[in-house]
Amino acid sequence: MSRVLSSQPLTAAAFAPFGDVIEVSGVPDKLINQGMCGRHHDLARLDFTDGRAGISLFDAKARQFPHVVDMVERHPDGSQAFIPVSGVPMLVIVAEDQDGSPVNLKAFVSQPGQSVNLLRGVWHGVLAPVEKPGRFIVIDRIGDGPNLQEHWFDDPFVVETVTKAP
Repeated sequence: MSRVLSSQPLTAAAFAPFGDVIEVSGVPDKLINQGMCGRHHDLARLDFTDGRAGISLFDAKARQFPHVVDMVERHPDGSQAFIPVSGVPMLVIVAEDQDGSPVNLKAFVSQPGQSVNLLRGVWHGVLAPVEKPGRFIVIDRIGDGPNLQEHWFDDPFVVETVTKAP
């Protein structure tokens, strides 16, 4: 048996308990490079217990709706940012933690120009570009020791297509 989970557009306010929506809005914080470049400063809360920040490129296969979520994972030692390079939207699954288990799953679909930074220890689904394969820059912890916990659901969730924002 599966549980239905409706997806919604990704907004900074709705996503705040789980991390940061990285996007440009408004005017830059300051102009640099002789006024030729606007800097939108410090858009994500990168956080690592140890190790260092690393930048990797991920090539991810396309996912379709309805999308089955049978597992979520978290990284207790570092935040993890996903920045689309190919402009493909992504399905972002997140969950609250209750005594070491994920609860109250939420599903978001990013819009063009949006990236996400998942806070350290936040339960989340795997990288899931929607409709087409995608390439992503991933900024996360590089260091010794395990930094991955997985939770497999006895009853998976099925994510439906995106619903309109309230």
